[in-house]
This record gives sequence, structure tokens and C-alpha cells, in this order.
Amino acid sequence: MGTKANKHRGRNRYHGRGKKAGRGAGKRGGRGNAGMNKHRVMTRIKYMPNHWGMHGFNRHPTLRTVYVTANVSQLEEIAKGESKVDLTAMGIDKLLGSGQIRSAITVVVEHASARAMEKVEAAGGSIEMDDDDWGDEDEA
Repeated sequence: MGTKANKHRGRNRYHGRGKKAGRGAGKRGGRGNAGMNKHRVMTRIKYMPNHWGMHGFNRHPTLRTVYVTANVSQLEEIAKGESKVDLTAMGIDKLLGSGQIRSAITVVVEHASARAMEKVEAAGGSIEMDDDDWGDEDEA
């Protein structure tokens, strides 16, 4: 027993340790994340502001529609010197307008963005699309 405890022995009920010290993790308020919703709530509000609530959502995989896309910049690589490319047969759903194209290529695809159509036609090529109405493109 330490000197401080000896001095307090018999004079009070805690022997110099205070009310909760010496009983597990009492004085520090628990171990780990204990008390985060009670006496340490201000710590959580200050340092963990996004702890409460829902953040974003994930749709069930059966409800998701994932489109396989290709960019204009990939067309010449896919064509390999040919003048016509059938992206639908390759499993590509939509042609997007990122990148540049220099050769005239006829592209068969289900959907194409307006920017992709501009770039392919500016290079002297054309796009053949299905008649599905997708909303964001015009039929060629």
C-alpha cells in the first residue's frame, strides 16, 4: 500500500483514491468506446460528426442497370483498320464522346451520346443506332 493510501487509511472511505478510481476503468469513464452515446457524446459530436444517420444507399443488384460503354477514343483500336465496327455484337451498349477520332468509321451501336455522334460524323464516319428512345441522343 502506498504512502498516500496509508495517510488516508481510516480517515475516509476511499483512502485517497477518489470515489471511482481503482475499480476497473471507472474514473476514465469506461474502456474503448464506452459512453459514446452518454457521457462522451460531445466528443463524438466534435470528432465524429458523421457517426449518426444514414449515408448514401445501395440499390439491390437486381434493380441496377449497368451499361457497358466505349469511348470515341477506343474506336480506332477496336476497328483495327476496318471501316465498320459492330459494338452491339461485342456487347457494348453505348458510345460515349471522350477522346478523338481521326479515321472515318461506321459504328453500329444501340445508343450514342450527342458528343460521340458529333465527333464520329466530323471524322467522316457514321453511327447506325437502334430505334429505341433513350432520351439523350438524336437518331442519325
